[in-house]
Amino acid sequence: MKKIVIAAMALTLSMSVMTSCRDTKDKAKEATEDAANSLKEAGDDLEKAAKDATDAMEKAGEEAKEMGEKALDSIKKAGEETMEAAEKAGEDMKEAAKKAIDSM
Repeated sequence: MKKIVIAAMALTLSMSVMTSCRDTKDKAKEATEDAANSLKEAGDDLEKAAKDATDAMEKAGEEAKEMGEKALDSIKKAGEETMEAAEKAGEDMKEAAKKAIDSM
């Protein structure tokens, strides 16, 4: 009878260890899957962040180009206005010189 009790206890212990090992294996598998999902999500987030950064840089580049074109147009217009003013001033000086010569 003693042998049967010891065998039953050994069998119970063995079953307990096997169940515990199976639970540990399942938990390890679940943890691995969770880690893989977390890494995938992190990768997706990094990819989205990189795309957003690229889009922002492209937009900034376009805005800088537009500002440069506007500045160039402003400089061109200012140059044209300066030339017109210089021509008018030259004509006014020419007329003033002509009047001065005529009055002499």
